Amino acid sequence: MALACTTVLSACQTSAANPATSPSALSGIHKIQHIVVIMQENRSFDEYFGLYPGVDGLPRQNGGFTVCSPDPQRLSCVSPYHDPNDIDDGGPHAHAAAVADIDVGKMDGFVAQAEINPARHNIDVMAYKDARDIPNYWTYAEDFVLQDRMFESVASWSLPAHLYLVSEWAARCSRPGDPMSCQVGGTEPPHPTVGGEFGISPDQAYENYAWTSLTYLLYTHRISWRYYVAEGLQPDCEDGAATCNPGPQRVGTPDIWNPLPGFTDVRTDGQLGNVVTLDHFYSDVKAGRLPAVSWITPNSAVSEHPPSSVAAGQAYVTAVINTIMSSSVWSSTAIFLNWDDWGGFYDHVVPPVLDGQGYGLRVPGLVISPYAKRGFVDHQTLSQDAYAKFIEDVFLGGGRLDPKTDGRPDLRPDVREALDGLGDLSADFDFSQAPRPAVILDPSPQPGSPSSP
Repeated sequence: MALACTTVLSACQTSAANPATSPSALSGIHKIQHIVVIMQENRSFDEYFGLYPGVDGLPRQNGGFTVCSPDPQRLSCVSPYHDPNDIDDGGPHAHAAAVADIDVGKMDGFVAQAEINPARHNIDVMAYKDARDIPNYWTYAEDFVLQDRMFESVASWSLPAHLYLVSEWAARCSRPGDPMSCQVGGTEPPHPTVGGEFGISPDQAYENYAWTSLTYLLYTHRISWRYYVAEGLQPDCEDGAATCNPGPQRVGTPDIWNPLPGFTDVRTDGQLGNVVTLDHFYSDVKAGRLPAVSWITPNSAVSEHPPSSVAAGQAYVTAVINTIMSSSVWSSTAIFLNWDDWGGFYDHVVPPVLDGQGYGLRVPGLVISPYAKRGFVDHQTLSQDAYAKFIEDVFLGGGRLDPKTDGRPDLRPDVREALDGLGDLSADFDFSQAPRPAVILDPSPQPGSPSSP
């Protein structure tokens, strides 16, 4: 029987990230003693990095773009264009929108989907940004690793994406607490309805995520973890639409960007205390007690989720990364910066098809670490499932979130990280190099240089 550890600082839950152990005394991936996953919201790769040098970006020839998305209202075809606006509208991003945007590999449904909502005045899904608009993100790409084939794990919206992030699955459970009652019907990822069987209700009190999360393996292996939540509002909609009236986001309440309190194993293992407010992240880092595994989720104001400010999101992310870089844990940390889904924005790369739930569209991915390769573009096919695999490789000796071996059976159709084609995040590191110095950036930077299509 597992010990009843109640918090990340519990005496019975230890961490592979022992501050007394110098990374120089370790080898390979075990020089990483802290993994931090920063999840932002609703941006496609082509929108943020489509003009970044050396990537599989927006297709162009002779100075012009060779792709466009048909506009059925204006009987035209909209090409990519630079958008300096800090506030964007984006488009719908539920499963049906993903299917329509991909359009059997034509990748041409974006404008038509954005026009479905008659209240949307600004159709900006073909817009892109560059160093003028997100200079810090481009600087991180220049100094560390940018991944140009990172796909959302599931072809759907934020809640399924966040469920996959912590458990590599999203399902409906018909019996509370019973993982063998959790299933996915057909090819449609779970889309909760108010008061429905998937469990999002107006008071957010009835989530029933009974299958196994990665925290169960961390708990049983006595690896410390925390899920840091920026309290406030969350703008994502309970039906996966583009915009809606914002609802509250609180640490102890299962929610779209905060699903762990809804997992049976988190409650049974006494780990609810590991879901904490964001201020604990800053104090944990400064005190040198950052856990081995951290997830950081924003509130609406800093999420970059339309219609939230891109600049505010970049400033928040920069402050989080600066905090790590200015501390003693920088020398042993890997930061994975990601966006949960495409938000309706254009991307030209056809996602690989796996098991009926994924992959979703391409999203930006950055790796920031003193051991990350400098200015490296990773062309491997990746998904957010790769984060779980890397965590398992670093801290669990290769143990897998696999119902056949993890001690907690469920009915998931496959072990995501074991499927053919998923790349290995260790390729983004050079553990033979001396730890790279921190790159402290201004959270409110001056615009960078424009890109030339």
